[in-house]
Amino acid sequence: MITTRKSSERGHTRIDWLDSRHTFSFGEYHDPRHMGFRALRVLNDDQVRAASGFPTHGHRDMEIVTWVLAGALEHKDSLGNGSVIRPGDVQRMSAGTGILHSEWNPSKTEGVHFLQMWILPDKAGGKSSYEERPIPLADRRGKFRRIADQGGRDGAVKMGADASILNAVLEGGEEAVWEPARGRSLWLHVARGSIMAHGHELHAGDALALVDEPRLLVRTDGPSELVLFDLK
Repeated sequence: MITTRKSSERGHTRIDWLDSRHTFSFGEYHDPRHMGFRALRVLNDDQVRAASGFPTHGHRDMEIVTWVLAGALEHKDSLGNGSVIRPGDVQRMSAGTGILHSEWNPSKTEGVHFLQMWILPDKAGGKSSYEERPIPLADRRGKFRRIADQGGRDGAVKMGADASILNAVLEGGEEAVWEPARGRSLWLHVARGSIMAHGHELHAGDALALVDEPRLLVRTDGPSELVLFDLK
C-alpha cells in the first residue's frame, strides 16, 4: 500500500523566530489521523532565524535525530556535550531517563534549516547518551545511505530503536532504489527538490508511505535531497 502526505497538509507553527512544519501531531497541532508512523513519532521541518533558538528543555524515552539542511545549529545538553553541527553532520540524542538540552542558531546573520526526527525507543528507561558524526556527501550522492541505525551500520550513529534513517542526494536524471526487508515499512520525506516515485510527483515537504511494498524507486529530473525511514 502506498499513500502520500502533502506538505500543504502538515501542521504549521510560526512565531517571530521559528517557522516549523509538522508532519505528525506536535505541540498545539493535533490530528488524530497523523499521530506518527510505526515508531516514527515526530518529523519537524524547522527554520530558525539568526541568533535565535530553542531554550533549555527536557526529553525522556525518545531517540532524537537532527539533520541540518542549511546553516548551522548549536547544541548543548546536561550531559556536558556542546557542539555546532552543519549540513552533512548527523546528531543523535537518546533521551533515556531524562536529558536537558538547547538548540540555537549561532549565526548573527543567517537562518538555519533542519529536520528534527523523533523515534520511539525499543525500551523505556534507558541510559541518556549523545553521538554525532559527519556523513560524507560522496557516500550519499546518487544512493540511499544510512545516517542513523540501530546497529550503526555503514558508519551511522547508533539508535536504541529497530529503525534506520537514510539520506540520498540526487542530481537530474538519477534514480535511487531501496529494498526493505520483508515486513518493514518505509516513510520517504522530500527535503529539497522534486521527485517521481511510484506514479506520484512529490515536492519539498511531501512524503510517501509504503507498507508491504518490496521496493522503493525514486527518479528525479533535478537536484533533490531525500530522507528515508526504514521501520519495523
